[in-house]
Amino acid sequence: MQQIQKLSVVIITHNSEEVLAQCLESVNWADEIILLDFKSSDKTLDIAVRYGVIIYHSNVWYGYGKQRQIAQNYANHDMILMIDSDERVTPELQKSINLILKKPPKKIVYSIARCNLFLGKAMRHGGWYPDRVIRLYPSFCVYNDNLVHESLNVSKIPIQLLYGDLLHVTSRDFCDFQFKQCTYARAWAKQRYQQGKHYGRIKILYHSFWSFIRTLLIRRSFLDGTRGWLLAIVVFQYTFNKYTALWALNCTSRDKN
Repeated sequence: MQQIQKLSVVIITHNSEEVLAQCLESVNWADEIILLDFKSSDKTLDIAVRYGVIIYHSNVWYGYGKQRQIAQNYANHDMILMIDSDERVTPELQKSINLILKKPPKKIVYSIARCNLFLGKAMRHGGWYPDRVIRLYPSFCVYNDNLVHESLNVSKIPIQLLYGDLLHVTSRDFCDFQFKQCTYARAWAKQRYQQGKHYGRIKILYHSFWSFIRTLLIRRSFLDGTRGWLLAIVVFQYTFNKYTALWALNCTSRDKN
């Protein structure tokens, strides 16, 4: 059966030379690959050129949600696969996507199980698998405006589960991973501050310790061994950082007034 629908793979990048080639290898079967780059100073663009990617440039960072919106606007086909440069489409997932493309268009979005690799190991617990994300969808769907932890606006649209994993190389270097977590925490706090949110020290401690207990015991990250314990601590740190950053923004605002 011939392919009925065409697929645009959409990627946003910034200094992604270490991971981009493997990502592009995993989607080189798509009808087109759109890349929106934000001021990369490494070999990201050279790698993209080598793979025949359609490249666009952004000189302003608007946050993850709007950045994905802008990137998707450059896509030419009716089906979108939105992935990150540190993700790879497995052969099993590719087969599932190709089966969808051989069918007539439907008003459906598709949920993909993301397999997160933490310090070189696939995590099976702690809420990290199956970490389902909606990444395959018709082009009339768009992302929200969130600065971080963005998601697709899919209100009242049916969701279908796909077979096959999306590999996510989330942590190759522990210190780099921690730096990235701090960046996410800052963006989260900025967005909540703009929404008028504020939390005191009791809620900061409550949310932080609860995130540790939920990850380690309820979601059973301890079953992943040492990495599972480290993951619970990382989640605690991230939660503490984002709520404390929001608290600090509110304190600074009060001091100015």
